Amino acid sequence: MITLDGVMQEDESGGFKYRGWTAPYRDEIGGKAVQKELMKPADYLLGRKTFEIWAGYWPEHADFWPGINEGTKYVMSNTIDKSDWKNTVFIKSLGDIEKLINSEGADIQVWGGSKLIQLLLKNDLVDELRLKIYPLTLGEGKKLFDGGQGPAAFTLTESLVTTTGVIFASYKRAGEVKTGTVGA
Repeated sequence: MITLDGVMQEDESGGFKYRGWTAPYRDEIGGKAVQKELMKPADYLLGRKTFEIWAGYWPEHADFWPGINEGTKYVMSNTIDKSDWKNTVFIKSLGDIEKLINSEGADIQVWGGSKLIQLLLKNDLVDELRLKIYPLTLGEGKKLFDGGQGPAAFTLTESLVTTTGVIFASYKRAGEVKTGTVGA
């Protein structure tokens, strides 16, 4: 979930004052699209902060997201290394992520975690982006793109626009950036 200016932050850390900015944009179309996405079997790559938020909520709310407890949660952290939440594995390095991405198994989804996503983008470890683009700017907050990512081309594979103007867009990696000339 991002704003037009790339803000993805929803928590109050760092004095962020716009918690809940996505709520006014909920509608039936978006709700159905999110439910469809949550029903896909997957494993999850999470940063520590996102994991701590999730571990305090999702184990008791699997009725809304049935696969969340069954999927493996891979948590990138240098400060915690155990959890009571089943199917949780802690990893510590970019090398661990590369091994995970190159292994056989379920799709790996990243939810939240701006620093983790930026690390993946910087190291060309993203093969798909599923964005929910909200029609507002916030001007401050943690951003999806911080300028550290390298050039990469993507192809739009799926899109949907809700009644509130939220654009659901899925992009698959499409190789290198191509350039050309414009005009005469």
